[in-house]
Amino acid sequence: MTRVFVSRDMASVALGADDVAQAFADAGCEVVRTGSRGLFSIEPLVEVETAEGRIGYGPVGPGDVAAVLDGSHANRLGDVGALPFFAAQQRFTFARCGIVDPLSLTDYAAHGGWIGLDIARAAEPQAVVDAVKASGLRGRGGAGFPTGIKWQTVLDAPGGEKYIVCNADEGDSGTFADRMLMEGDPFCLIEGMAIAAHAVGASHGYVYIRSEYLFAAETMRQAIALSAGRVAPFALEVRLGAGAYVCGEETALLDSIEGKRGQVRAKPPLPALAGLFGKPTIINNVLSLAAVPFILSHGADAYAAVGFGRSRGTMPVQLAGNVKHGGLFEVGFGITLGELVNDVGGGTASGRPVRAVQVGGPLGAYFPPSMFDLPFDYEAFTQAGGLIGHAGITVFDDSVDMAHMARFAMLFCAVESCGKCTPCRIGSTRGVEIMDRIIEARPSPSSVRAELVEGQAGYLEKALYSRSPDRIDVSIDAQTALLRDLCDTMKYGSLCALGGFTPYPVLSALDHFPEDFGTPAPLPQAAE
Repeated sequence: MTRVFVSRDMASVALGADDVAQAFADAGCEVVRTGSRGLFSIEPLVEVETAEGRIGYGPVGPGDVAAVLDGSHANRLGDVGALPFFAAQQRFTFARCGIVDPLSLTDYAAHGGWIGLDIARAAEPQAVVDAVKASGLRGRGGAGFPTGIKWQTVLDAPGGEKYIVCNADEGDSGTFADRMLMEGDPFCLIEGMAIAAHAVGASHGYVYIRSEYLFAAETMRQAIALSAGRVAPFALEVRLGAGAYVCGEETALLDSIEGKRGQVRAKPPLPALAGLFGKPTIINNVLSLAAVPFILSHGADAYAAVGFGRSRGTMPVQLAGNVKHGGLFEVGFGITLGELVNDVGGGTASGRPVRAVQVGGPLGAYFPPSMFDLPFDYEAFTQAGGLIGHAGITVFDDSVDMAHMARFAMLFCAVESCGKCTPCRIGSTRGVEIMDRIIEARPSPSSVRAELVEGQAGYLEKALYSRSPDRIDVSIDAQTALLRDLCDTMKYGSLCALGGFTPYPVLSALDHFPEDFGTPAPLPQAAE
């Protein structure tokens, strides 16, 4: 009986993977459902087990069974792992995704699973924390706080009862790494949480999954039940999110688990000292916890050897939006933004020039192609006025209106604000109003586009150098000044990152694309 592998990842299912799997089953094949490998332009992907190894075909439809089985299908890919998109990756966290049956304990163990947990449990808790510190692992969902320091704080905290909480409330636009891992390799996350539990002395953990991820939640529930004996005495539960973006903030998440309305808590106390139910709590992102088994099984030095500056290890970068090759690309820190967008992503799907990319979700900054030499590194992005966040990159071509994108950021904050602090609650609403006045007062987009200036590179970011100062509506200058002042208040006065990070997309749009706000870009400096 021929054995074939078909993804059960939700993105693949949306593209028809279930119908393809059923067609192969009806043809008498043994069908193994895997996670996705992460390149969605070749989904539904089918891999056939042969004497030469697994041979991939994709995309494949339900009517292609015969052509795939006799090897004549036009979309024959060969060894999928050898494709340039995958060969260039450094897969530490996602090494098993797309390879194994996600709910097979046998498959997981055969591909290196549980080695990290066994090593951790054979060591003292402090030794495990020291290994995480030495690896340089930093939080993969926000500001990049060192994971080992957070664990050390919980380990040293007094009190008997402690908790491990996994933040799987993946709400950023263009991000899907958490979902891919939970659907494709759930035991990896469970193992990481069990290692964390041993390191700090916790006996119970929660996986807080966004409410829209029903398939991921069910996969995690099944995986938790299957692995309960393997990770005992550590016990795990799944909690579905409350449907609010703010519940991705760690303290609002804790309130939600406790059955309260998700609102941001004031700090101190830190969750590491007084978190879930008032007990010391580790709260880490899915990708942070899923990186831990590799660190323990391969050694902290092997993980720390990859990366750039203070950003060590790998980052699963998610390419989405108007991009030719959307998907997940895990690579060491230091690769440039341009390499990710143009070389890995293949530029825009529309074939038009890339005008902007947003990194870090709806609260991330917009970067123009002139900044594509920026290395993917926490410190480099901070210095450039941006953030890596969950490493989602959304690509836009030259038809995008950046003033409308800035308005969207303010509107998003207004809708998703928990309402606890004034700068976020009121500031975002006032921000939408200011943006509406700017958009109404600015020149029409057609007149803006008619005044493009061709430079030596052939494209100067829609600069309105031909516009004379007396043609600029003074009210726009006043409104943009007011908008900047508002952003400053939100950035430094908000209680959490929702209000504090909303200025990033707004200010970056103002700085890099002023022409979309009805003001001319600064004239280029003459060469000396």
